Parts: sequence; structure tokens; C-alpha cells
Amino acid sequence: MAKTWLRGALWALLALNPAGLSWAASPAATPSAPDPAIRGLYGDWALRCEAPAASPAEQCVLVQNVYAEGKPDIQLVVVILKAPEGGYLLRVVVPLGIILPAGLGLKIDGTDIGKTGFMRCLANGCMAEVSMDDGLIGRFSTGSTALFIIFPTPSEGTGIPIPLAGFANGLARLP
Repeated sequence: MAKTWLRGALWALLALNPAGLSWAASPAATPSAPDPAIRGLYGDWALRCEAPAASPAEQCVLVQNVYAEGKPDIQLVVVILKAPEGGYLLRVVVPLGIILPAGLGLKIDGTDIGKTGFMRCLANGCMAEVSMDDGLIGRFSTGSTALFIIFPTPSEGTGIPIPLAGFANGLARLP
């Protein structure tokens, strides 16, 4: 049985932001004008900082936005942010319409890390969130590929790979 990598849950500003996925602008996209919210690119990770409307303080996240190969309707947004009480949170936003009881699975370089349930669905997608312990941070920092697994249908698991190159550098610069 896969161990659960859910350690705790806190809603930070991304979950409450009505624009939601606006935090997830793809770092690979070529915008017509530079995005002032992007403070740096680290591999495929973007360091993005914005001041949400409800708070005068700026919130920064490390974010990556990917699509399932051959399935452009399946978008995954991976967000790393500092937790209010310390440490880091891994938040994953998946599209609406997936089979929620199947949960969100994670493999790093072929090693099964486990799975967790979804916490909440909003207009822009459903979220899973876990507290990142030192072991998970280490795997993200030294690994080459994380594979997030969702189930669009009860019998069809879809793995969405995200490159981990640049993660450690981006995390070190997350204020």
C-alpha cells in the first residue's frame, strides 16, 4: 500500500485568489511583454511574486505549469510556497472533471512516493496540498522528473511529468 504524503493542509493566497491559475503563468510561454511578477526562472520553475488584493504583503511562490502529453485539456499547476508556520507546502491544481476518490499520485524518478487526496475544488480546478518534509524536498532537489498521476476516468490513470531541474536553486531564492 502506498504511503500517504499528506502531512497537513493550509490554504494560502493561491487558493483564495479568484484568478487562481493566474499564478501559474507558464514560464515557457513567450509573453508579448515581460511579466513583472516573474522574479526569476530556474529550469522550468518560475519564481513569481504578487500582492493579492486582500493583503498588502507580497506572496512569492515557485511555480510550474504543464500539460499532459497529447492531452492539451489536462493542465497541471505545481506550486511551492512557504507555510505561515515555517517549512514549505506543495500545492497541485488539476483540472475539473477528474475522478477525485482516486487521489493524486506522485513518483520521482520512478520511485513511488505515495498519494494524497484532493482537498477542495474551486472554479479553476481541484487542489491537493502537502507539507514538504526534508525527505520530499531532498527528492525534488536531487531528482530529475516528478510524475504526478491523476485519473480522468476510473480506468485511465494519466501521468504528467514535470522536470525538477532548477528546483533547488529556485527554492533557495524563495523569500
